[in-house]
Amino acid sequence: MSNFAFGTYRITDQNPQHIQALRDAIESGLSMIDTSTNYMDGSAEIAVGRVLQEFDDATQARVEIVSKYGYIQGSNMLSHKEEAFEEVVEFDANCFHSIAPSFMQDQLTKSLKRLQRERLDCYLIHNPEYYLLDALNKNADKDSTLDAMYNRLYEAFVGLEKEVQKGRITSYGVSSNSFAKKPNDPEFLPYEDLITLADKASEAVGNDTHNFTTIQLPLNILEQEGLKCAAWAKANGLRVLANRPLNAQKDTKMYRLAEYEESASYYAYLNEILDVCDNEQLKPLYNLFEELDVNRHKFGWIGDFDTFLYAQILPHIRKTLENLDEESLEALLALIDIFFQEYRKMVAYECGQRTKKELQSDFEGCETTLQECAIAFLQAQQSVDYILVGMRKPSYVHEILA
Repeated sequence: MSNFAFGTYRITDQNPQHIQALRDAIESGLSMIDTSTNYMDGSAEIAVGRVLQEFDDATQARVEIVSKYGYIQGSNMLSHKEEAFEEVVEFDANCFHSIAPSFMQDQLTKSLKRLQRERLDCYLIHNPEYYLLDALNKNADKDSTLDAMYNRLYEAFVGLEKEVQKGRITSYGVSSNSFAKKPNDPEFLPYEDLITLADKASEAVGNDTHNFTTIQLPLNILEQEGLKCAAWAKANGLRVLANRPLNAQKDTKMYRLAEYEESASYYAYLNEILDVCDNEQLKPLYNLFEELDVNRHKFGWIGDFDTFLYAQILPHIRKTLENLDEESLEALLALIDIFFQEYRKMVAYECGQRTKKELQSDFEGCETTLQECAIAFLQAQQSVDYILVGMRKPSYVHEILA
């Protein structure tokens, strides 16, 4: 049966709930934490390092830390503009990428500092297929692009083997969404030659054997193509980390494979905030909240609401509140915050009910919640060693580890 790992995709050292969730997970015996240099622009690693320092040496040694490098975003993007990194793929305006050994060395140094460690248990190349995706957009020749991709991976493996020699990492691997694609998909990243590349890399630096140990890829009850890659990995002595167990894609549509309870206090907060905003100055907010209530069932999945909230709703609210006096502003912001907490619960509830209906055939025979059946599916896979689950609240930790 698979073990669970604590996923830190949206974890930050600034959120007390995230810190407590990490503490609870470690105290409960969880043995792996998965993070990355770009998760919350490094603050996920800071959170992990901070919490681990609260435990004794034996506990710290028991918890394996897996981190990743590759993305150039946030503070990395600012550094790149001051002094360019090597072999950068400019995928879009907000996402650059590199797997160059020099970039890896820079990122590993920063990761170790944030994690307050001298050695990282496992360091993964994070989605190296950005090179392929960029080439696809430029209509480059597929065969020559794959050859170049393998050369880049080989050089990265050489750099990682050297880091093993230096004692800064124990092992390495590759985390790729493209491992879960079908072989005829243009975005598929062939994986069967990776061990050969690792063998050559270890030989080039003088190591007795390669230290390529781990692959990570999306796997869930809807996206099962990656099980072929997982089976290959296990047959070749690699371990498999499955991510996105509850965020699944089917026919280009995203689903959150979870059910939630309906908010018991939503309507009370809705009526309260409508009463407060029922005046000429706050009429734009009144109209906004009224419209949100009418449309709460129209979000495809909870991630759509989160994106809409930060991209559209909050800027609109900020503009409306520009001229409000400080005392009134503080009280209204507190009410808005509570409202959106309950509104998000309602959106999650609506999405869960619709997901359960739309995916009825995929979950045939499921007599518990969607999330329990989705996790049970992965636990039953002999080729999966760890299931990475985002546990941003202590309640999530207790629910998963129960």
